Amino acid sequence: MLSLMKITGLSLLIAFITGCTTTGNFKIEEGSKLYIYERPEAVEISSTGQVTTAPYFWTAAGFPPGGGIPYRLEKDGQTTKEGRLRAKFRVVSIFWPPFALIYWPMGLNPEITYDLINDTQE
Repeated sequence: MLSLMKITGLSLLIAFITGCTTTGNFKIEEGSKLYIYERPEAVEISSTGQVTTAPYFWTAAGFPPGGGIPYRLEKDGQTTKEGRLRAKFRVVSIFWPPFALIYWPMGLNPEITYDLINDTQE
C-alpha cells in the first residue's frame, strides 16, 4: 500500500513538472544571451544546449517566418539576431488544469535542434 502511494505521488509530481514546462535544444554563439517570447530575462542554457522554460500562449503558434515563438539573441548588450522559433502544440495542455489549453498550449519542440548559428530548425 505504501509503495503504491509513493508511485502515485511520484507520478503526480512528474505530471506537474511536465505540465508547467517546455524544453528545447539550442545552439547559439558563445557569449550570447537568448531571450524567448519577449520575456525580460534571458533563458538559462545548459552545457548540452537544453533550455527549459514556461510554455507559451496561442500567439506563439505557427511556423517561421510568419508564426512561431519570437526570440532575440544579444551579445554585449546589443541585439545580434531576431526571429521566430518553430512551436509545437502541447498535448498535455488539454489535460492540465486550470485551463492550460487556453493559457499554455504552445511549447518548444524537444525533437529538433534550434541552431541559431546556422539558422536551421531541424
